[in-house]
Amino acid sequence: MNRTEFIVTALQENTMSMPTRSWDPEAVSGLVSKLTLDQKIAQLTGFGVAEIFVRSAGGAAQAPTPDPSLIPVLRPHGVGHLSMAWFLGHDAESLREDLASIQDAIRETSPFGIGALVHNEGISGFLHVSGSQFPTAWAQAATWDPGLVERAAAVTSAHMRHSGVQLLFSPVMDINRDPRWGRVHETYGEDPELAARFSVSFVRGVQGAGQENGVLATGKHFLGYGASEAGLNTAITQLGRRALSDEYAEPFRRAITEAGLSVVMNSYNEIDGIPAAANRWLLTDLLRGRLAFDGLVVSDYDAVNLLRVAYRTARTEGDAARQALTSGLDVELPGAMNFSALVDEVESGRLDESVVDTAVARVLTTKARVGLIPAFSPPPASAAQRLTGPDQNATGHPTDVQPSSPAPALPDPEEAAAIRRSIAERSLVLLANDGVLPLTPGARRVVLVGPAADELRIHFAAYTSVAAREMPIGMRAVREGKVPGVDPATFVFTDIFQTRMPGLDPVFEEQARKIHPAALTVLDALRGLDPTVEFVTLGRFAADSGEALDPSVVHTVVGNADLVVAVVGERTGWVGANTAGEGQSTAAPILPGDQEELLALLAATGKPLVTVVVSGRPLLLEPVARVSNAVLLAPLLGEEAGPAIASTIFGKVNPSGKLPSTFPRHLGQLPLYHGHHHGSGYDHPTGTRHGYGDLERQGPLYAFGHGLSYTSFAVELDLDEQEGPAVELVGGTIRARVRVANTGGSDGETVVQLYARDEAASVVRPVRQLIQFQRISLNAGESRQVVLEAPVERLHHTLPDDRRGIEAGDITVLAGFSSDDIRCDATITVDADIAAS
Repeated sequence: MNRTEFIVTALQENTMSMPTRSWDPEAVSGLVSKLTLDQKIAQLTGFGVAEIFVRSAGGAAQAPTPDPSLIPVLRPHGVGHLSMAWFLGHDAESLREDLASIQDAIRETSPFGIGALVHNEGISGFLHVSGSQFPTAWAQAATWDPGLVERAAAVTSAHMRHSGVQLLFSPVMDINRDPRWGRVHETYGEDPELAARFSVSFVRGVQGAGQENGVLATGKHFLGYGASEAGLNTAITQLGRRALSDEYAEPFRRAITEAGLSVVMNSYNEIDGIPAAANRWLLTDLLRGRLAFDGLVVSDYDAVNLLRVAYRTARTEGDAARQALTSGLDVELPGAMNFSALVDEVESGRLDESVVDTAVARVLTTKARVGLIPAFSPPPASAAQRLTGPDQNATGHPTDVQPSSPAPALPDPEEAAAIRRSIAERSLVLLANDGVLPLTPGARRVVLVGPAADELRIHFAAYTSVAAREMPIGMRAVREGKVPGVDPATFVFTDIFQTRMPGLDPVFEEQARKIHPAALTVLDALRGLDPTVEFVTLGRFAADSGEALDPSVVHTVVGNADLVVAVVGERTGWVGANTAGEGQSTAAPILPGDQEELLALLAATGKPLVTVVVSGRPLLLEPVARVSNAVLLAPLLGEEAGPAIASTIFGKVNPSGKLPSTFPRHLGQLPLYHGHHHGSGYDHPTGTRHGYGDLERQGPLYAFGHGLSYTSFAVELDLDEQEGPAVELVGGTIRARVRVANTGGSDGETVVQLYARDEAASVVRPVRQLIQFQRISLNAGESRQVVLEAPVERLHHTLPDDRRGIEAGDITVLAGFSSDDIRCDATITVDADIAAS
């Protein structure tokens, strides 16, 4: 009996009465009972593709390739999850072929032909050189258009299906209110409602409206990771359980109930002394209890290991594995460093095997949903069958397994590009403008300066094709001893994020241009619209690189200009000279190097100054705002950055982006966010104001939701006696009828924002909560009625008796164009019946 015949026979004998294509709990439980303890543990662990990399006869000069024949030796009991698939393949087809060959070997090794869950990243598009890339999540949030993000996520899902990947490790649902943290660009900003809306849309785009795509999204990181103390990565989160449940868990709550989110990843932080990876209140009481989550919880890379090496809450691998598993964490990734010890934990009596069985059942249920268990779905054709046809396998012997359908199609590159352009153009935020913008091509002599003006790489973030290409280059430089001050023998992989790599910037820029040959820098794009634009190399990202600024030189090179455009910012990524990215926090989120000095010298020339800031997080921009006539934020737009910025500067695009995060005036204000509680923060509708005595203005430099346009807009309550009150509570739904008008001379788009404030409650409530918003396009002079609706549940919170709800009383509803630009308001009353429902 060959392997294929054995699998089919075993499935028939061991699944007994389980109907084909059925994966109800009883059927899954039956399959779990057929596995040995070693086979069960294998389903709970990851296997990194690098473990099977080998070099060809060419030696070190040849790129390593995967050898699937090593899998039975390295993982004789099967493979639960395949990690770091983005290191495979050099294009879409080679990635698919590599994964298919590896999956075949895994099925040959695993019990009952069970395949491995393959995961990949995709917050900014499919993480591979072949994947369609999009502006980063923070830029997506700046569009305030969840529909665009749903379309982008669908493109990423199509790449996943084509490649043979089942789990997408996105979206990042973390709420962040401290820009010192380096991963702000991966989030949807500071507001629970904004993050929830984008999270729901992303999950729907990945999984399909009816979850028909065979790809599952993964919400991360649970919970409070973006609120780590002092903005330090993996640090303690100093939040109470009410804030965690009511605010930071809101995107997860909504994605679970509204989009069927069924996979969650833990966060790296600790809460009240318990690391998230071993926090039973977090992963079981809150997630599975209050949020009614019934899916799979996977670890972030190395999170279980950190219980031993960082947090010191576990002494041994077995301690760490037992703590994590009994708390509700089902899977250790990327490998099996700690969970492999679960065998001994069970055999020694320290852990009941039923706990292992529960986690294995969750893994197998997830695998069944995506077609990885032949007992519950037709087994796919092997890689050999795809090459030789359906009638015989690679050795020429007949096979009982039917061929798979053709590979799912790759997404249309033109459609992906159109979505990418729409996001980029709508996410540019005009922070300030005294009327100098827009420019007219050829009408003025424009001099372009700044270290970001002619660099492509700066527009890409971590978790992008560019970052993925840079990682192995950086690792190779470390291994070969080419990084000053780094000993390859003692180097730890996670240190790669903080390691400075002088001399590699030109290499990284070359790689970015090679991956995206059609992408334009800001210089290229500006000259495409106005060939007379002059460029002068001025400014540095690092103060210790290049020559210092000479005021006389700055004055000379812009002396004949009519206007200066300066493109500044910070690099964001995984490796190299970055000041933002995973594991890269900064004590002061300012423009690095000599860029602030450059802007001050430019302003001293008396020439009008337009400043473009490239950043994936709020920066301290008061010195920039003080010397600039206009400030335009470009929030990591990827390959569309150059054209989008140039089109906005020259008026081909009317800016309409709105900030997803508050920009503080001063470092000492942190954390600063619009939805702070009564009695805290900067905005107090009534009562005493307590502020900083050394700040003239207590509020932000640029508020949440802020964003200017080249036209003007008005919004007011649409009062109509025949239609009833403009703001009312109808059957548990808050309904606001407003009229929005374009009062300027240009066509444009804006975002109408609806906030609400609970005027009195037993629990201290925020001074405002975003409850609804809508992007609207209006021609010059046009006005339109807009009806904004939000369920009153948007205001629910944890009551004193621990129930979730709202108390009867008055609610003020506010409409405007930002959190500090409220144009109209009205009061409604929540009565006892609605409050109790």
